[in-house]
Amino acid sequence: MPWATGETSLRRRLLYALLTLISVVAVAVTGYRVLGGHNVGFLQALYMAVITLAGVGYGEIVDTSHSPVLRVFNMFVVLIGVTLTVYVFSVVTAFLVEGEIRNIFWRRRMERHISDLKDHYIVCGVGDTGRYCMDELIKTDTPFVAVDNHPDNLKRFQEQAAKNEMLYVIGDAADAAVLDEAGISRAKGLIAALPSDKDNLVVTVMAHQQNPALRIVARCTDLKFAERLIKAGANATVSPNHIGGLRMASEAVRPHVVGFLDQMLKERSRTLRVEEIPVPEGGAWAGLSMTDLDLRHRYHVLPMAVKTHGDGNESKFLFDPADSYHLKTGDVVVVMGDIHDVQKARHDAAHKRISTLTAATKA
Repeated sequence: MPWATGETSLRRRLLYALLTLISVVAVAVTGYRVLGGHNVGFLQALYMAVITLAGVGYGEIVDTSHSPVLRVFNMFVVLIGVTLTVYVFSVVTAFLVEGEIRNIFWRRRMERHISDLKDHYIVCGVGDTGRYCMDELIKTDTPFVAVDNHPDNLKRFQEQAAKNEMLYVIGDAADAAVLDEAGISRAKGLIAALPSDKDNLVVTVMAHQQNPALRIVARCTDLKFAERLIKAGANATVSPNHIGGLRMASEAVRPHVVGFLDQMLKERSRTLRVEEIPVPEGGAWAGLSMTDLDLRHRYHVLPMAVKTHGDGNESKFLFDPADSYHLKTGDVVVVMGDIHDVQKARHDAAHKRISTLTAATKA
């Protein structure tokens, strides 16, 4: 982020200036003691160095009249001290004033951006788990707001993702006011990634109360808490230990499959993902067959499955759906492809007119 980079540059300049000032003071003290004779002690030399560098105009505590070499040395200390002192004060002023002003303006702009968000995600907890979640959301161009009561965690992630603008709220995720500031009433989902299962349980309860339609995914270290989280309003729970165990087994049993998935996630030129495209009520895809859609050629995505509702409203997956299958309202198409192609398909599924799609198909 530009403002974060500027603040880092100011801090670096301030550090260099202070180190230079300390070095000059050390050299001045040493010079006064060596050139001033045996009668000059450390405290006298230090006092002489400070008043000389500061240019306060006090009388010389170390007499330079008897030694031309000491007087020339003192002249250099004065010249260097005046220049260095002005520079240090200018850097300190810039650090305090410019940094604070930038923070104020950025904070106000960020609050406006958060208030304009809709259908975004809220990530509670910017720890190890939360950072991976946010990294994936950034890669897939998914809007989100981070919530954490430790500013250092937010700053650390900002430095890692300096090219991306991150929206955040500093505060306790279990506080209703903090969640409201993050736009929970307009959010689409929430990720509770706090280190403690109890904290994630509290966040889940608060979030579900404020927005019952919110999709909540909670981190769960102890599987005993999984059922409690679901009862509290979480739609799904994820155990890092469970996922880690499955990954280790997959690495041993099916290394090539894992290698393919890793390559897909680490690809830099393209952001390949397995994504879902809902078919909303009144959307363009409702009623069309897989042949009519021709996802491979029209959107360059690979259809993998369709989640549909069977008798009794039970969901089921149709893997590798037949070309003759007609999509219905409420279906979800699972595809694999570049995230930008998926976004285009998702937009058309919700907005594009059926006549436009069918006409293009017939042509």
